[in-house]
Amino acid sequence: MRRLVTAAVAALSILLLPTAASAAPAGPPARPPVGPAADTGLTTHTYAYADAPLGQPLKGFAPYLFPGDNLSTKYPGGLVWSYFALNEVMKDPASCTAFDWSVFEKALDEAAVWGRQVAFRFYLEYPGGSGTHPGNGIPPCLNGKMALRTNGFWGTVSPDYDDPDVINALVGFINAFAARYDHAGAGGTADPRIGFMSLGLVGLWGEWHTWPYDRDTADGYPDLMPTDATIRTIIGAYDTAFDNIQLEVRYPLAGTENANIGFHDDSWPYKEWRNGQLKGMTLPVSMGGWDDAFLQLQLNTGTENRWVTQSIGGEARPEIQGSLYAGWPGGNNQVDDVLAATELTHITWMINQIGAGGYSTSDPKVAAGVRKMGYNLHIPQANFNATASGTFKVGVTMRNDGVAPFYYPWTTVIGLRDASGQIVKTWDTSWDLRQVQPLKIRAFPDWGVGADPTYLDFGRPVNFSATLSTAGVPAGSYSLVLKIRNPLEAVTPDVLRARPAASRLTDWVIDQWRPRLPLSFANANQGADGWVDLGTMTTTGTCSGDCVAPTVPSNPTVTGVTNTTVSLSWTASTDNVGVTGYQVWRDGVLAGTPTGATFTDTGRAPGQTYRYTVRAVDAAGNVSGPSAEVEARTTGCSGDCTAPSTPVLSSSGKTDTTVTLSWTGATDNVGVTGYEVFRGSTLVGSPTGTTFTDTGRTASTAYTYTVKARDAAGNRSAASNAVTVTTDAAPQPPAGLVLDDFDGTPAYPSAAQNDLGRWTGGNCFLDGGGSGIVTGGALSLRYNNCGWFGSDVGVDLGTRTYLVIRVKGAAGGEQQHFNLGLGGTTKLFADFTLDGGAHPVITTTYQDIRIPMAANGINRNSPSQLAMGFWFGGSSTITIDHISFE
Repeated sequence: MRRLVTAAVAALSILLLPTAASAAPAGPPARPPVGPAADTGLTTHTYAYADAPLGQPLKGFAPYLFPGDNLSTKYPGGLVWSYFALNEVMKDPASCTAFDWSVFEKALDEAAVWGRQVAFRFYLEYPGGSGTHPGNGIPPCLNGKMALRTNGFWGTVSPDYDDPDVINALVGFINAFAARYDHAGAGGTADPRIGFMSLGLVGLWGEWHTWPYDRDTADGYPDLMPTDATIRTIIGAYDTAFDNIQLEVRYPLAGTENANIGFHDDSWPYKEWRNGQLKGMTLPVSMGGWDDAFLQLQLNTGTENRWVTQSIGGEARPEIQGSLYAGWPGGNNQVDDVLAATELTHITWMINQIGAGGYSTSDPKVAAGVRKMGYNLHIPQANFNATASGTFKVGVTMRNDGVAPFYYPWTTVIGLRDASGQIVKTWDTSWDLRQVQPLKIRAFPDWGVGADPTYLDFGRPVNFSATLSTAGVPAGSYSLVLKIRNPLEAVTPDVLRARPAASRLTDWVIDQWRPRLPLSFANANQGADGWVDLGTMTTTGTCSGDCVAPTVPSNPTVTGVTNTTVSLSWTASTDNVGVTGYQVWRDGVLAGTPTGATFTDTGRAPGQTYRYTVRAVDAAGNVSGPSAEVEARTTGCSGDCTAPSTPVLSSSGKTDTTVTLSWTGATDNVGVTGYEVFRGSTLVGSPTGTTFTDTGRTASTAYTYTVKARDAAGNRSAASNAVTVTTDAAPQPPAGLVLDDFDGTPAYPSAAQNDLGRWTGGNCFLDGGGSGIVTGGALSLRYNNCGWFGSDVGVDLGTRTYLVIRVKGAAGGEQQHFNLGLGGTTKLFADFTLDGGAHPVITTTYQDIRIPMAANGINRNSPSQLAMGFWFGGSSTITIDHISFE
């Protein structure tokens, strides 16, 4: 949830509960049955526990997916989050059964480039839009077929959700999506690029509420929510259509009582003030939560154990994302008990844009918190004999020390690795990781089984076993190894380059491709490549004569490139009998089998990057390990070879630490996709639009800039005219009591503290994941009829006369776009009265707006929080240099 919503939003959830809901919690879940014991007739091998790496697939923090973003700078993890408007895939005004999946496909592929799966939600209404997706998501095929109603508070348009045409369109989308993606993976499994689907479609942000236009009509607002019958139809459509993709919905709504659908906590684990009381929005009433808290609603409906088979996700409430783990394992300020929330929600993943971009991997509290989420698998032992001939049996014991199972049936692979590190044989097993449930679970106080915290036995170590054949394996000594195959391994650069033009990523994006995250066990004997070394095994095999592999080829070198070829050479390998040839691998695909130590790879595409390794082969079929990897890029270009026109550059603004540039839009025979801004010869930005602000500059210093245009094929224009700009002199520091000067200390928004050491934050702005961004020592708040900024004061201002805000606007006139509240007074900013009777006017240059507090009715002795709300129809940017009291 990307904005502050009052208590009434959460309270409406009570009104959405199924009318036939259970009146009591379900109580402790039944333990899984006892499985087969380990085969003690085989040799037992034991392994030490070691913390798993922080970056794990399908768990942890999910930052927002913004096109072109460098996800390698985010906290390690295997997920990203994105919203999509329904009309981005349902575009045809004439048909609600036609779908264009291009925008969704490109997002899935871009996440896959970085080795991440996508968690996502489709919506019909999103106040102000997300910045990369529109605010109105209603498909055009519904135009004129249903009533439209306005949510005046948020400025959105709601369809009549109970209209038969709307219901049919939503159900049709659900069925079409499931048909395309729910069985798209190997063996009919889910599309490997998809992680979790949050059930959207209904309500603001797809969060199944339309506050304040909801079922609580006592406040005078009409009800825009669908009826329970409609909700049951939509929930039932999801439950029927999907077999594989994990689904999550915000509330235990009508129709979820027995559905295969998990839950999604959009306020995890926030404590909210209501009527002078501070209580939790996640933990139940018995643990200090509100009566509409996430877990209380599940206890009310007997669905608190849904996590056993269906995933639980959520979003760390934006106000606390930066400080979420500061009090680990407990909480602090408006952060509830994080350990209790993790253990009782059984949360596997969460949207955490601020944390994903700001947490340090060296912070032990954050590391402990992310490891506690979801699954935490460990292999304590394996059972197999040291010698194998013909067939052999291997048993592997897995246990789960996390709070949730792994929710997808990824394949466990057993392999043999030779002394050179090469995997010479693999076997796919039928083992189901979903059986490995958490060994211990935390009991709710409501269950009445003991004082909190009480931990109950639940899952059991699972003893998997398989009988495998060594046929074709040369006699010798090997390491028996195990890994979990991440299905994203199938999404290679070659696969991405072969996509249809409408959904194909640019070469620049594809060239960022990263290896897939292995599912890591909490084992010291697992390598970075994902293989767990179970121990040594000697095979008698079927090999006679030469059983020794050649040496690894060395010094692979790119000796030449053309538009369509790459030429390679390497130092020849040696062998006890003789090398008969080589295998040349391109991006993991066998490209050729030359007999000598050179090779030319033909049929390549112009202007593309390829990666090569080489292995040596002897007459007996023994294969060496891979050489070092080399990279080559072909010359020329294919398809679009025309560069964009040259932009004309100018400077549109500056401060002491920033330079703002703008330029004329370039033209191109296909289309301009972005620009590259250079300070001198250094690339400093790659915006998609025709403006850019260079931050972090030195006061009173001259800088020279040029800009180039870029198209989808990677063609670049000539450099623009050079523009030299001298930054302003450094401003004088603010006087008086400084609430915040946005100088980076404390860091906004990650520290969630202002210069008084009190809470600050924002949401629903178009930058910084909703919080706004600090740039050039000032807070930039870009908004489109949605945004909220707050900063706690909490000190007596009786000796101060003025509230001083040093501010400027992108266009001027922004004083009409927001209100400001302080000390019990809230007014449109333009309505405050200044000395002499004038009113604030924001211009495009900085000015100190000095508001006399007493004259405007502001209680200086109890100022509480300074808050600004941007819900008055405006769309612009204001930049605040500092806020102080004089």
